[in-house]
Amino acid sequence: MLKLSNIVKEYVTGDTTVTALKGISLDFRKNEFVSVLGHSGCGKTTLLNIIGGLDHYTNGDLFINGISTKMYKDSDWDSYRNHSVGFVFQSYNLIPHQSVLSNVELALTLSGVSKAERRKRAKDALEKVGLGDQVNKKPNQMSGGQMQRVAIARALVNNPDILLADEPTGALDTETSRQIMGLLKEIASQKLVIMVTHNPEIAEEYSTRVIKLIDGEVISDSDPYTEDATKKEEKQAIAKKTKKERKKAQKTRSMTFFTALSLSLNNLMTKKTRTILTSFAGSIGIIGIALILALSNGIQIYIDQIQEETLSSYPLTINSRSEDMSETILALMSANSEKSDHELNAVYSSPVLNELINSMTNPKYTENNLKDFKVFLETDEEIKGLITELDYSYDIPFNVFYKDAEGKVVKSDAMELMQESMGMSMGNMSSFASISPAYSQMEIYEEMLEGDGGALISNMLLEQYDVIYGDWPKAYNEVVLIVNQNNEISDFALLALGLTTLDEAKQTWQNIGEGEKIETKVKSWSYDEICNMTFRVVPASNFYSKNPSGDGYIDISSTDAGHTYMYDNGIEIKISGIIRPDPDASGTMLSGTIGYTKALTNEIISKTGQSEIVKEQLASPDTDVILGLPFKPEDYVEPLNEIKAEDFKEYVNGLSTKEKADLYRTIASTPDEEVVKQQVDSQLKGLTREYIETIMLDSFIAESGMDKQTVKDYIADMSDEELFAQVEEMLTESIKTQITETTLKQLDALPDGQLAMMLGSTVASSDVDHLARYYDNHMPPTMSDSTYDQNISALGVVSIDTPSSINIYASTFEAKDNIAEAITRYNNSVDEEDKISYTDYVALMLSSITTIINVISYVLIAFVAISLVVSSIMIGIITYISVLERTKEIGILRAIGASKKDVSRVFNAETLIIGFAAGAIGIGLTLLLCLPVNHIIRVLSGIRNIGAQLPAAGAIILVVISMLLTFIAGLIPSGIAAKKDPVEALRSE
Repeated sequence: MLKLSNIVKEYVTGDTTVTALKGISLDFRKNEFVSVLGHSGCGKTTLLNIIGGLDHYTNGDLFINGISTKMYKDSDWDSYRNHSVGFVFQSYNLIPHQSVLSNVELALTLSGVSKAERRKRAKDALEKVGLGDQVNKKPNQMSGGQMQRVAIARALVNNPDILLADEPTGALDTETSRQIMGLLKEIASQKLVIMVTHNPEIAEEYSTRVIKLIDGEVISDSDPYTEDATKKEEKQAIAKKTKKERKKAQKTRSMTFFTALSLSLNNLMTKKTRTILTSFAGSIGIIGIALILALSNGIQIYIDQIQEETLSSYPLTINSRSEDMSETILALMSANSEKSDHELNAVYSSPVLNELINSMTNPKYTENNLKDFKVFLETDEEIKGLITELDYSYDIPFNVFYKDAEGKVVKSDAMELMQESMGMSMGNMSSFASISPAYSQMEIYEEMLEGDGGALISNMLLEQYDVIYGDWPKAYNEVVLIVNQNNEISDFALLALGLTTLDEAKQTWQNIGEGEKIETKVKSWSYDEICNMTFRVVPASNFYSKNPSGDGYIDISSTDAGHTYMYDNGIEIKISGIIRPDPDASGTMLSGTIGYTKALTNEIISKTGQSEIVKEQLASPDTDVILGLPFKPEDYVEPLNEIKAEDFKEYVNGLSTKEKADLYRTIASTPDEEVVKQQVDSQLKGLTREYIETIMLDSFIAESGMDKQTVKDYIADMSDEELFAQVEEMLTESIKTQITETTLKQLDALPDGQLAMMLGSTVASSDVDHLARYYDNHMPPTMSDSTYDQNISALGVVSIDTPSSINIYASTFEAKDNIAEAITRYNNSVDEEDKISYTDYVALMLSSITTIINVISYVLIAFVAISLVVSSIMIGIITYISVLERTKEIGILRAIGASKKDVSRVFNAETLIIGFAAGAIGIGLTLLLCLPVNHIIRVLSGIRNIGAQLPAAGAIILVVISMLLTFIAGLIPSGIAAKKDPVEALRSE
């Protein structure tokens, strides 16, 4: 069964080699009681450790059931110790923090035995050694003899083939020693018991075989074992069976993680104070991160609430022609964060302004097929369930007129009225050009969202606004006046609605020009006055009247008579009520001053479709019915100069004498650019800045009506280049006007016949290029420069199936995000040209807020995480101290068959327990700290529904992170524990 063949064991100590065993050769029977005698240092314990697989021989061979152990791996030795060998030590080597039952069970946990079976077998083993009633005691609650019995029970619980006892009675009194020896002798009747002792009396009394060692050599053997042929055959059979069982045992043998947890938890519970303090120290970093996370989450929740409450003011808007500004916004936001490729050896420009100007002058436009997308919105059940309200807008001109106090018809266009009140055109005064874009954004008239089931007004509007007088519109021709919380409307809107006269506005600008201080006078109008006001909405098609000649139409919108005609034929609208934002509303959706209904839009569309000019244009898609000319075909190519020259000659030949005379006057009075330039250059020579300033001063005062000092200061601030450029422009226009007037005065004195002949002479003497230029500048057009689509748009013709924009309202941001996902799904199902493109500006802005909060949180977490690293290092050190304290336990575990991985698992489990405790303490303290923190935040901010809220998922993740960090910190100490020599570990105290 067990055979030692020429076993040699050498130890290297420094430069010295010590031979502990010198060629030991022994055979052992299947069951016998063998005592190994010898004085201290003769190699008894070394021999026992080699037989038990705790120590390994230097030379020779150890045969177990006929199998050589020369090729044994660590796992083979672990399996051998666990299944074939049981150890009984002089110092008992019980794990102090485990109960008696747990100590005995420990070997079975490595054998893959179930919990119920494990407990039953452990109790049976304790019954055999007479300790069946002591199962719940700790080792330190028992006598030496009882602890040795527990050790024997632990050695026997796995039913090993060999029981190894190292001085089992060395620490016992005589009576107890006899009891233990009697127990071992009884066991030897069924198993091989090998005992190391220095007491020859005990060996002779109880052993069946006595082997004596001196200086590592066998000097006597009282009953040597010699095997015959039959025994060899049996031994070979046993060897085959043992080899199979060993392989099977290797597959099933492993300490479970829960066993490792149990061992570590019991150990930690014996050091409660240290464990609690260590866990608390490890929790400090967790508390910091958890508080930051709670604050960040609380603020984000508050922002989300505000977002959801105000979402109705910011629908998802998709236009038929979408301008993508998202890239520009993001570029401007990150202008200072991008890495440039130039060297840092000078100061360089950053093209932020260029990017902005490029985005304004060369915007990216995308055409959206809203006709098909409208069908998708109305038929897709998933997206219909997400949308709260759906609003279609149509690109129709909304032209409103009213009669002033003198009965004059005035167009309610704030921008036009502002320009007229200032006495100039915005485009003519470069110094005021920047005003125009600002005022052009002012919306006076705004369509209101319609409700469900044919209701004129949406429920969202009814909730957001209070009616302070009158009522909401009940018919298509009724509108409401929208005032702010103070019942006010802007002076800009007052001018557009005729509540402030044009003369009053002109007087204001005149006073400004003269440098007078403008006194703000607060005016008011009664509710009745407001609701008695009426306006007329004129469809764009009504701007045109049939040409009396019957060919084409003329635009009548530029004359007072035309305004009166359009007003008389317009759609009358009246103010039915006055509305004001509800004080409790977080957001409102209307930004204009006059709110009208979708029904009025539909009425305008209907009137437009019934007009004569629209019907005629729809029936003649190839002809511009306004001009009476055909549209240019898509493949139109500009004619060559030779063709233009011939066409112009043919055109001149077809004119009457008077028409030729008029044409010659026009051609002759048109100044030549080269001549004009020469005259300008000539007059600019020798001019001084002082003289130029005088000219500019008079010109500016005459044109703008501003006071002299204001204009003088403005001119003084101009550079020489700017000033001379202005003068050059003024001289150019002046010389052109002078040439034209002089030439016309001279030509008017000549008869038409002579002028006609002069035209003929000019045409005959002109080259092709000059004739082509005459063709471009003076010949009536033969084709319209407009297009069919442009005419249709100008006339206000729209299709209900093709909106110009779609506003999609959602009740929550989650629903809005789902709508965006549905749009993506739609885009994936259609061709490239039908994909929908849009920019969610609200999401861009709000995402930047979220990004800022996240960045601040991440930075703070990064700083606090340093404490986590420090606490992890501390836990690693404490784990190493635990390894030193539990060195003997490591040896015991290895002796009963635990592998290096099992030992490592025990200490990894300990660090995980500490990590979990640290994380749990950190989360618990964070939840407690949130109470005073929230009180402080609410007092300082004045906001009741804001505060730190630790998300459950975040808490769980932090606990996991704590466990992970402590686990990593404990890897080195657990690795040290796994590598400890079991023999050395058993000798430690």
